Amino acid sequence: MNDTQAFLTKEKFEELKKELEHLKTVRRKEVAESLEYARSLGDLSENAEYQEARDMQAAIEERINHLEQVIKEAKIVSNDKSDVVGLGNEVCIQKAGEKGNICYTIVGSEEANIHDKKLSYLSPLGEALMGKEKGEEIEFDTPAGKQKYKLLKIS
Repeated sequence: MNDTQAFLTKEKFEELKKELEHLKTVRRKEVAESLEYARSLGDLSENAEYQEARDMQAAIEERINHLEQVIKEAKIVSNDKSDVVGLGNEVCIQKAGEKGNICYTIVGSEEANIHDKKLSYLSPLGEALMGKEKGEEIEFDTPAGKQKYKLLKIS
C-alpha cells in the first residue's frame, strides 16, 4: 500500500470535508476580522494581537492545505467481510498469556486514534495484523521487546 495515500472510512472523509468547509468559510473570516482589528490598533511591530492573529491565520491555512491534499488523494475503504485482515475490518486480539481481549478497527493513519480503538495499518501491530486470518498468532517488535497476540475475530 502507498504510505502517502490517505485511507479513510466514508464517515471520516465526510468529517474532514465538513472541517475544511468550516475552516474556509467561518474561521478564515474570523481571523481576517481579528487581523483587521489588530491593524487598527497601530504599530504592528509591537502588536501582540496582530502577531497572534497572523500565527492563527498561518495555522488555519496550513490545516486547509493539509485537508485539501488528504481529501484529494483519499481512498475510501469499506468494512468488507473478509477472511483476512484489511483496512476497515474490526479485529479482536488476545495478548499471549492474558485472558482478556481487545478489539480495534484497522484504519489509515489520518484516522488512527487509539482511544477510539482505531488502529493505523502502519503501526507495528497494524502491520503485523494485515493479511492475517482468524486463529493466527501475530508477533512483532516494539521498543519494549517482542509482543505476541492471537487473532480471535475479523469482522
